[in-house]
Amino acid sequence: MCLSIPSKVVEISDDNLMCVVDTFGVKREANLMMVADDEVKVGDYVLIHIGFVMSKIDEEEALASIDTYREILEALDEEERQKAILDDDNCENRSIE
Repeated sequence: MCLSIPSKVVEISDDNLMCVVDTFGVKREANLMMVADDEVKVGDYVLIHIGFVMSKIDEEEALASIDTYREILEALDEEERQKAILDDDNCENRSIE
């Protein structure tokens, strides 16, 4: 099972196809093709699955989730923390039904 960590959009490409998100200080690209045009703006929080933004989420909900994840991540060492964040892109269940 994959759990998506809320990520903050920090940059959107000129063609609105890609964005850069920040997940606990780790920046990575995500594809915007699964959401409606102009649905996601810089500063929004999103959920990502296998490199695609699947949905935008409410900031209050995102921050509450981030606080919970932060507690979990604090119990990990730095290498485990980076792996946990980056593994979100490598979820084994890649089928979309």
